[in-house]
Amino acid sequence: MGDISGPLAYLLLSWGLITVALVALLIYRATLSSKEDDQLYLNKAEVSMMGSDQAVLITRLNRLGKPIVALAILSGILLLASASLWVWIGFNNP
Repeated sequence: MGDISGPLAYLLLSWGLITVALVALLIYRATLSSKEDDQLYLNKAEVSMMGSDQAVLITRLNRLGKPIVALAILSGILLLASASLWVWIGFNNP
């Protein structure tokens, strides 16, 4: 009892790795969004100096959206598959 079989171990390991990558991306996104200003009032001279930095941050934040969603979906699928396999193993082993 307590011993994890091969396929279940691989599913749990892959779920753990995907979830760690997802958490790392979420932390990176949070640090980027903390540097972003909600409203930025600049005159024409400041736009060239500071406006481009905010545009770069917004581009990075937008670019992170798809990988975060993909990793979240993959993490959920792997967790569901692991739970299903665990239940199936539990019912088939007396």
